[in-house]
Amino acid sequence: MNKVFVGSLSWDATEDQVKEHFAEAGEVTSVFIPTDKFSGKSKGFCFVEYSSDEEAAKAIEMFNGQEFMGRNLVVNEARPREERPNRFNDNRDRGNFRRGGYDR
Repeated sequence: MNKVFVGSLSWDATEDQVKEHFAEAGEVTSVFIPTDKFSGKSKGFCFVEYSSDEEAAKAIEMFNGQEFMGRNLVVNEARPREERPNRFNDNRDRGNFRRGGYDR
């Protein structure tokens, strides 16, 4: 897989800073830093995608445990996102909601 997960990322890190740092391992094709939908601040992790699996493996070897912007990074292979149940539908299935509002 050509995508790596980067944990323990500084909340101040920008996509450009991450891209520049991780380019030492190879051609970075994209950087995604998830943000909190209410505050807009970084969640403290990101995903870095490389043009090849070999470059991604090199990045894991080079950067895992290394300091970046005052934090020791955790870098490993990104895993596919797991399916999570839709919480709203789960509540509906339990009979907690009815048409027109909450069933007391």
